[in-house]
Amino acid sequence: MRLLVIEDDKDLNRQLVSALEQAGYAVDRAFDGEEGCFLGDTEPYDAVVLDIGLPKKDGITVLEEWRRNGRIMPVLILTARDRWSDKVQGFDAGADDYVAKPFHMEEVLARLRALLRRATGHATNELTCGSVRLDTKSGRVVVGGAPVKLTSHEYRLLAYLMHHMGRVVSRGELVEHLYDQDFDRDSNTIEVFVGRLRKKLGVDVIQTVRGLGYLLDPAAGEAEAR
Repeated sequence: MRLLVIEDDKDLNRQLVSALEQAGYAVDRAFDGEEGCFLGDTEPYDAVVLDIGLPKKDGITVLEEWRRNGRIMPVLILTARDRWSDKVQGFDAGADDYVAKPFHMEEVLARLRALLRRATGHATNELTCGSVRLDTKSGRVVVGGAPVKLTSHEYRLLAYLMHHMGRVVSRGELVEHLYDQDFDRDSNTIEVFVGRLRKKLGVDVIQTVRGLGYLLDPAAGEAEAR
């Protein structure tokens, strides 16, 4: 899953990006409203962390422009604790949730997990496809009760497919959502990661749909589990 952090405080921006990357996300960053607005309008983010008080263009304006332009990714706004009016403005502009500063990083992570779950139609942190279980909170993957150790890119690939179970996901979409802006993207690497992932999982839950992409089919997973 690919996220965008727009925060002008460089230390806080760095802390947010670091925590999100450690949690298994690909993360882009911006330090002002103009750059953040452009990225949000042109890149396919799964969710955005947006500060309200930004230079060049404030967060409310950024959010309003995105929504007018049809951008529907979940947005978590950061507000000052004593500015309840920021929260109201944020929700009215199209925000999905908020965190008040100062905050605990775990709260930000939990709220983002909830936004990503809702956006893809899942009710809990644990995603299941047959004998494969992925816990988005702990980052733990289990197959048939046995833990499976994945690299960060393998985990991102599995997590994205599991969030979008039952839908064919193209290689291009995977490239756009698994890598940050600075990564040297190559759709061929997706095939390599899929091959490694299949070998590590040891179960045939990732189907190749020729000419279209990959499908994680819950029905096939259930048959595999039996």
